[in-house]
Amino acid sequence: MPPRVTDTAVRARGRGSGEPGDGRRFLRAFGDQEFVTESGASLGPVEVAFETWGSLNASGTNAILVLHALTGDSHAAASGAQSDPGWWEGLIGHGAAIDTSRWFVVCPNVLGGCRGTTGPSSTAPDGRPYGSRFPSITIRDQVAVEKRLADVLGIRAWAAVVGGSMGGMRALEWAVSYRASVERAVFLAVGAAASAEQIALCSLQTRAIRLDPNFAGGDYYGLEAGPWEGMAIARGIGQLSYRSSEEMEQRFGRSGQDGEDPLAGGRYAIQSYLDHHGVKLARRFDPNSYITLSTAMNHHDVGRGRGGIRSALSGVEADVTVVGISSDRLYPLAQQLELASMLPGRRPVRVVESAVGHDGFLVETGAVAEAIAEALRET
Repeated sequence: MPPRVTDTAVRARGRGSGEPGDGRRFLRAFGDQEFVTESGASLGPVEVAFETWGSLNASGTNAILVLHALTGDSHAAASGAQSDPGWWEGLIGHGAAIDTSRWFVVCPNVLGGCRGTTGPSSTAPDGRPYGSRFPSITIRDQVAVEKRLADVLGIRAWAAVVGGSMGGMRALEWAVSYRASVERAVFLAVGAAASAEQIALCSLQTRAIRLDPNFAGGDYYGLEAGPWEGMAIARGIGQLSYRSSEEMEQRFGRSGQDGEDPLAGGRYAIQSYLDHHGVKLARRFDPNSYITLSTAMNHHDVGRGRGGIRSALSGVEADVTVVGISSDRLYPLAQQLELASMLPGRRPVRVVESAVGHDGFLVETGAVAEAIAEALRET
């Protein structure tokens, strides 16, 4: 059966799935055929949720691929079909840095996610959710599925591939794996391979979820309770690494939460902040997807099987812009400097001055928009 693209809403796939009618489109990437992962596991059929802005020109040469981070999705910006603000609102649209009057923008939900693309909460061929049976995947697997999406959409080469954090990992893999298919690339807040500290942080988060008494070995779908507390703790660990120490000190310091006395058993304001973000994520994101994607990030290494990082990067043909956040302690600026030093051309790294930390690639929209607009400008 040939691949199909539909505007029909995807069926809900467990906690965190999108609601019907939210403006996304859906592609059965390989038809009814299975997709074989880098580790040799078979998965399928694979459905991809994606959203688009603008129009593809007759020659198919004006397409830009925008790639989301860990808990993002395909809704990067508001559109006519979906007016809710997206995770990169203001950067995509008419007259924006990624100008949809000029570019055709595609943002897919990632393989292993829970917002429409096949992931652990999706229905397997036997009619039950994959759950614990969902295979371990890599960033390369995710990009292979995105490449199939591009092929079906008739996009032979991307005018640009743009992504930050986990999205930056995928953008980097695009530039290395499919060199002739990427004309420009913008890598934000990412390194060429996961560091020991990054692996440690992701591993602690996934461990917190697995140790939740309601995890049920990953097969909690349909049960009264899921591993929401473990998920909230995992998010709290992650949130500490996404923001800078300076920002947290300025915002919270040692203040108690409003109406609570820490000396009497109440919470500090920073504890309330972490609690809030943990509960918020647990309400919209599938814990199994959090584990699957975090593990894929741990596997990130563009040099694996390619003679090392320097060898892999030496073959990049795209016009690359590397962007780092000055206060990023999760993917520190030194990693972007190292990455840029190994790329052909060795362009200077664009540094976004910010006290926010890693989340600066999402929060500092003005400076990020300027860097992206410059990368897309005709030379």
